[in-house]
Amino acid sequence: MAQQNLPHNPGRVLITGGSSGLGAAITRSVAEAGGTPIVIDLQPPESFATAYFEVDVTNRPALEEAINRAAASGGLDAVVTAAGIDRCGKLDEVPAEDWEQVLGVNLLGTVSAARAALPHLKRSHGRLVTIASTLALRGVGDASAYCASKFGVLGFSRALAAETAGLMGVTTVIPGGMDTHFFDDRTEQYRPADNSRLNDPSRVAASILFALSQPEGCEVRELLICHAGEDSWP
Repeated sequence: MAQQNLPHNPGRVLITGGSSGLGAAITRSVAEAGGTPIVIDLQPPESFATAYFEVDVTNRPALEEAINRAAASGGLDAVVTAAGIDRCGKLDEVPAEDWEQVLGVNLLGTVSAARAALPHLKRSHGRLVTIASTLALRGVGDASAYCASKFGVLGFSRALAAETAGLMGVTTVIPGGMDTHFFDDRTEQYRPADNSRLNDPSRVAASILFALSQPEGCEVRELLICHAGEDSWP
């Protein structure tokens, strides 16, 4: 009889931005694999999450407290930093506060979550998964805040992977465009022209579960995943 390929149980996984978009897909995938998803977000998750903390990731003390509380009830096997926002427009047209908020959520929120999670992930020899973008590899007009934040996430993640080698895993997922509500509040000129070339977020979530399923001593450092017709890569 052929052996059944059972999904790897990812354990206790904390997901920032876990209530919507890619984060919600990750939350669901963790739960379906038998893991324990813990969500940090401004909005409560619709389902699947085992625990929820209402926290703005730009509020570093509150984020640190939430991560420590989550770890206190059973440790952490992985943290996925999926919280992200965007503000499109030319540099001199996007208000400075909005531009800086993109960096605050996407880059500094990632760094703050990683810093708070470090002792817990080192203790469990767990993994941190950061979410970059194909726009961490390619600069485009009217997206300077998003590109700057995601270039920063990629550089930060590579440096942290080198710094923590052998102590914990660091994986950077580099997704192309996904079919989520991420684009809903944009004006027409900044929405995808062809939604058929947006990837299903569940496929990206599956790639994250793949990275978390690697045996000790093997790390997926970077994973680029996109729709076959993706036009933001290469």
